[in-house]
Amino acid sequence: MIIRPARPRDAAQIAEITNTIIRGTLITFTTTERSPEEIARDIDERGLAFQVAELDGRVVGYATYGSFRSGPGYAHSREHTILLAPEGRGRGTGRALIRALEEVARSQGVHVLVAGISAENPGAIAFHAAVGFQTVGRMPEVGHKWGRWLDLVLMQKILASE
Repeated sequence: MIIRPARPRDAAQIAEITNTIIRGTLITFTTTERSPEEIARDIDERGLAFQVAELDGRVVGYATYGSFRSGPGYAHSREHTILLAPEGRGRGTGRALIRALEEVARSQGVHVLVAGISAENPGAIAFHAAVGFQTVGRMPEVGHKWGRWLDLVLMQKILASE
């Protein structure tokens, strides 16, 4: 498996991973699918802060981050996303992606990475705990999808300089 910066030509495969999760799970609260064009713009804007895992020439997962909140006081905090295709799971893909993303974040002066995780995704909560994230809050019923109110678990990791 190769971990590398995303390229605009990866956008269709990233959209496939993202939209499959949007359509079929409560991992994300959104119901709006993303186009390859939107994802290509994100890749261009985020640069190294958009990493992919490639296996046998195919993108099987990605990790990226963007703003946590607006305003200069939050300039050193970012909220990240990490999503895997089924063929990327159980191979250490998530760990490799988060390590690469943390390295980029440190190099860009990011102090804190935040994860907003659906409480319906206990695997992601366990994953984040295993890679050093701490649970800092739970927001009951802030999400709504498929006629259900959903809780959001907030986790964060303070990135020590290495």
